[in-house]
Amino acid sequence: MVRVSSFYTTSLRRQAVGLDDVDLQLLTALQEDADRTNVELARLSGLSPAATLRRVARLKDTGVVAQVAARVDPQLAGFPLRVYVQLTLGRHTEAAEARLEQTVRGLPQVVHAAWVAGETDVLCDVVARDLDDLQSVLVALSSRGGAQRVVTMLRLRDLKPPSPLPLDPAATPRRARRARRA
Repeated sequence: MVRVSSFYTTSLRRQAVGLDDVDLQLLTALQEDADRTNVELARLSGLSPAATLRRVARLKDTGVVAQVAARVDPQLAGFPLRVYVQLTLGRHTEAAEARLEQTVRGLPQVVHAAWVAGETDVLCDVVARDLDDLQSVLVALSSRGGAQRVVTMLRLRDLKPPSPLPLDPAATPRRARRARRA
């Protein structure tokens, strides 16, 4: 029997925040360029600068805007190797999950990781300066992290780079829109 991690059940309980058209406009603009000034956001949304500032603050306070950050090109920053690493635990105990999570969080080369369902338990996005750097990460994941199975996939190039959420209802495929109305 597979036990569902407390992380899964906690994340499934989170509810979407009610967003109106102005919120969607602001979020779309921020996803396109998070460096926009409040005055520019106000002009785009049709609100006063003070009202815009309150809206953006509310979006941040509720967690809808989780983070504002720069996207750095790993290759140009000195990390030519990018790999996806699939981790599988031998046993699903709270201690084993906590040990793996602590190891993953402690490795700066792991730039993103997610618990997943299926044959694999965790999917990691890893950057490395060279093969020795990558090898040290893989050894840490299997020894300190306790992963029984470690599968590495070399990332060749982007098929589709990270993109904004499709917040515009008009951008949703027709079939999905019809299904929601029912």
